[in-house]
Amino acid sequence: MASLPVGYAGRTALGLGKRIGGKPAEAVAHEMQVRTAEQVFRVLGELKGGAMKFGQAMSIFEAALPEEMAGPYRATLTKLQDAAPALPAETVHAVLAGNLGPDWRERFAEFDDHPAAAASIGQVHHAVYRDGREVAVKVQYPGAGKALMSDLNQLSRMARMFGSWVPGLDLKPLLAELKERVAEELDYLGESENQRAFAVAFEGDPEYLVPHVLSASPQVIVTEWIGGTSLAEIIADGTREQRDHFGTLYQKFLLSAPARARLLHADPHPGNFRAMPDGRLGVLDFGAVAKLPDGLPRAMGELMRRAEFNDSVAVLNGLREEGFLREGVDMDPQDLLGYLEPLVEPSRHEVFHYSREWMRGQYRRINDPRNKDFSIGLKFNLPPEYLLIHRVWLGATGVLCQLDTNVRTRDILNEWVPGFAPTDDEGTTGLGATDDQPR
Repeated sequence: MASLPVGYAGRTALGLGKRIGGKPAEAVAHEMQVRTAEQVFRVLGELKGGAMKFGQAMSIFEAALPEEMAGPYRATLTKLQDAAPALPAETVHAVLAGNLGPDWRERFAEFDDHPAAAASIGQVHHAVYRDGREVAVKVQYPGAGKALMSDLNQLSRMARMFGSWVPGLDLKPLLAELKERVAEELDYLGESENQRAFAVAFEGDPEYLVPHVLSASPQVIVTEWIGGTSLAEIIADGTREQRDHFGTLYQKFLLSAPARARLLHADPHPGNFRAMPDGRLGVLDFGAVAKLPDGLPRAMGELMRRAEFNDSVAVLNGLREEGFLREGVDMDPQDLLGYLEPLVEPSRHEVFHYSREWMRGQYRRINDPRNKDFSIGLKFNLPPEYLLIHRVWLGATGVLCQLDTNVRTRDILNEWVPGFAPTDDEGTTGLGATDDQPR
């Protein structure tokens, strides 16, 4: 990581020399951006672990950044979603031998040493079982667990400093929860159980395809191969029909799984989702999963509905009860509703258009220190039980904006988020609805 600013300084000096030599400033700037992007990809990709997870998060939220900043790096960041620099074949073979036995090759008629996808803690190889079935073999990077936990321990040591920046946030229990969830993500046997549960819950579904697990060990998972086109490719080159169709399926899957599988898929980046030729959405990677035996919290839907119809006092009290506001932290209820508007606005429309322009506008508003929304954000706490839900909600919104998709979000919320749909005694227009607010 330390090499990044050094490399940039070297390119800046090179660029200055080219300008003095008469090369156009715009051409020099573009060349420097491309080289910097390539170095970011190489460094974050080769470091794997927490550094690469950070890069994947950057790739999801690039939709919030101004185009002049995000544009040159978009393609490079997208690579981090499923095409990171690969491990040497001999290292992969050693992991397979350690987990499947020295005769591991006898299980396969074919095994491609070049990974089909690579991410933060493991990479996937295409293979063919001896019985002819195409399979995906997911191999964990040696030392990935140690590296990730080291990153989190560093964060824990810095928690006091972070806490001074965001006085409303109680970081200690949040980081404890994060470490526990990351430990689960490193457990491939646990991941295989998650995937089996999802596969059963969505078996035969006309809209979704979850590959079945065929074999699992602590560092290797073998599953059915499903192919398809990465959602990242739909973001880059998809048609309007593809963007709207797969954007809808993507949001619906993330919000319906807690009711159907009692689990939340908590890694929403596009590399984990596949557009299948038959129109279904294929879903991969079940390491980051939140167990929700009762589904999504009912309070979440009820508070969204109250916010949709501007019941500011009820929203403030509800957030306090759920632990989003710590004792002694107060704010104006109407200011609170303004801050929450990005979470609520998609539900106000029969069909909502998620776009980079919308995301950038919201990002500028809540991150401008001159705006009261900035100070409100510093007062919020994130209860540990909402950590992965929060990650999914924000991450999915970023991906939907990258997709530039039209989604009937209101219908999805009504069907799958407990507490959002109006109850019988509230009537069909919902709490606080007016004639110009169709329900």
